[in-house]
Amino acid sequence: MTSMKAAGMPGLVALALIAAPSVMAQDAGWYAGFNVGQSKAKLENDKIIRGIVPTGFTITSTTDNDHGTGFKVFGGYQFNSYVSFEGGYFDLGKAGFKAATVPLGTLNAEMKVKGVSLDAVLNIPFTERFSFFARVGAASAETKDTFERTGAVLVANPTPNDRAINLKYGGGLQYDFIKSFGMRVEWERYRINDAVANKGDIDLASIGFLFRFGRRTDSPVAYTAPPEPTPITAPEPYVAPTPVVVPAVARTQQYCTILDIQFEIDKGDIQREESERFAVIGTFLAKYPDTTVVIEGHTDNVGAREHNMELSRKRAESVVNYLVETNHIDRSRLSSVGYGDTRPVSDNSTEQGKRENRRINAVVSCVTDIEGLKVAPARVTMAMEIEFDLMKDEIKPEHRDDLRKAAGFLKANPLVTATVEGHAGKLKTTDTSAMAISMRRAQNVVNCLVENFGIERSRLTAEGFGKTRRFAYSTTLEGQQENRRVNLIINYPNTPKS
Repeated sequence: MTSMKAAGMPGLVALALIAAPSVMAQDAGWYAGFNVGQSKAKLENDKIIRGIVPTGFTITSTTDNDHGTGFKVFGGYQFNSYVSFEGGYFDLGKAGFKAATVPLGTLNAEMKVKGVSLDAVLNIPFTERFSFFARVGAASAETKDTFERTGAVLVANPTPNDRAINLKYGGGLQYDFIKSFGMRVEWERYRINDAVANKGDIDLASIGFLFRFGRRTDSPVAYTAPPEPTPITAPEPYVAPTPVVVPAVARTQQYCTILDIQFEIDKGDIQREESERFAVIGTFLAKYPDTTVVIEGHTDNVGAREHNMELSRKRAESVVNYLVETNHIDRSRLSSVGYGDTRPVSDNSTEQGKRENRRINAVVSCVTDIEGLKVAPARVTMAMEIEFDLMKDEIKPEHRDDLRKAAGFLKANPLVTATVEGHAGKLKTTDTSAMAISMRRAQNVVNCLVENFGIERSRLTAEGFGKTRRFAYSTTLEGQQENRRVNLIINYPNTPKS
């Protein structure tokens, strides 16, 4: 290897500046970090010894001590997703050897290397979080040697030192836990002067952490209605002898809405408890035939990004189909788009956050509203959850009070009916057995409402879904418990469109 040429770094700078505008600017920013690991020196020991020990001595044995502990601290600026520049301070630890001579004597050599470096770094992403990077740059390293002798060995300068700028290069892997924090595993080679007119290499294999500044997780863009139009007053025409003032155009109102529908895990079908919300959107679109709707599908971050993108697209399309088939909306007024997990509204590290991110937003275009004509809000839809023990179908005593309230609601609203949905969770049993358990759970809730609270059986329907619908991920005991449940869903009678 040779020392780095002066023209090398300007060439890399030019390459980075050319590449920077072609990729996403939002990835730019400052970062800092540190690494620690093991260094291994590859020194030309024979040349060192011949340069230190006088003529007439014979080396009988050499013992290398070429491993040490090294570290570095660094900071840099990332221009885009692929190119950054990085500078820092490094300490490559200690290396050396011990030689025995004839005439009888010994020579102990120890070398310490530290300095500063500047690198161009090329990053190649494999996924959103995982990437490979390669680096090349220059290191200004100071080498301090210490030579200790015994016996007949003589050393003219026992503490030589040298500073030189040489080439360095390396590569590694990086994993970003979040946008502002990541971990690196890397290998680097530093070309150094050994302080006695020879060259050598020191390799540093290390692990470290990286912190980015000013980065934050993507958040959904809030929909903002355009401002109300400013009243316009026509100019006053001159009519002698009295001017006539044309009155201002009346101020109008605008009506926009956003629909929020949540989905079960890895599912794209619409649940019956959401029908009341779709009734509002259908009524609105029927009243305003010139409006259009963009249906946005979203998921949590569990699973492959490609799968989530396709799942969100299917969810959005299922809403479009529902509005066309159930509410008889012209398909040309509806469009769908899937965003996968790229626009979370909550923290995906919690079960509640994942549920909120499995959603549909329906953004309705603004229209001029007519005074006194407004869409009625959705009625409250009860979707009570009753949890069960593993492989059990008995109703727990703590749910009796909830069932009493549900019965009171049914009695106060004699035209509504209820559907009781039974779910089995992730049982270690056959699909047929899980379906039977879920059906028994639903039927037991129906029987409780009929026998204990006097609800007519004709108003209640029991359905079992087995293991087909997960409300939470089954990786925790809490999630497994939430999946062993019964949902009691209130069904309102169909009402004519106004």
